Amino acid sequence: MAYADQEMSGNRIVAIIIVALIHIALGYALITGLAYNAVQQVVERVTTIDIEEPPPPEPEDEPPPPPEPDTAPPPPVAPPPPISIAPAPPPIRTQQTIPPPAPPALRIPPPAPPAPPPPPPAPPPPSKAQGATPRGQAGWARRIQSNYPRRAEREGTEGNVGVSVTVGTDGRVASCSVTSSSGSSDLDSAACDGMTRYARFNPALDRAGNPITDTYRTTIVYQLN
Repeated sequence: MAYADQEMSGNRIVAIIIVALIHIALGYALITGLAYNAVQQVVERVTTIDIEEPPPPEPEDEPPPPPEPDTAPPPPVAPPPPISIAPAPPPIRTQQTIPPPAPPALRIPPPAPPAPPPPPPAPPPPSKAQGATPRGQAGWARRIQSNYPRRAEREGTEGNVGVSVTVGTDGRVASCSVTSSSGSSDLDSAACDGMTRYARFNPALDRAGNPITDTYRTTIVYQLN
């Protein structure tokens, strides 16, 4: 097939070249004044060239078709069962119900932070409590001893008298009692009388510093020089 195409193409090229030469010859004949007949004869000879096309190649033998596979005969088909068409049921009418609105979301506030612990109690103020103390004891003790009972002095009686006095909030002796007798009633009486008249004290105080009554004990010494 390809060889035939190449041969046909060669013939066509030769024909084209010949036609081109004829045109050149015609032009030259026109220029040189050749006779029109001569040119026409040449053209007729050239144009009457038959270009034989080669016969088409014979078709190749086609391969035999593949053998068909053995197929099993189709299974027997049972006729479909009869279909009984029931009458259509009555239409069901539904009523559209609108669902109730959703309840509002319950917002639980966060628990309150625990209360801070109470501050510790303030420490109590320092106690100001104190007992009654003598004030100017040396002075009033001399006055009590100088007030020596006359009869005891004449008789030369001496002795020590233990006394317990109640000191009021003003620092003065409110009452007096003999806790240890000297053996002389004159000296015992003179000791309580002198304490009541001459003794002075700093009053006792409670925890807050307020004056209160208190008890004070001492000994009066009676001695002749």
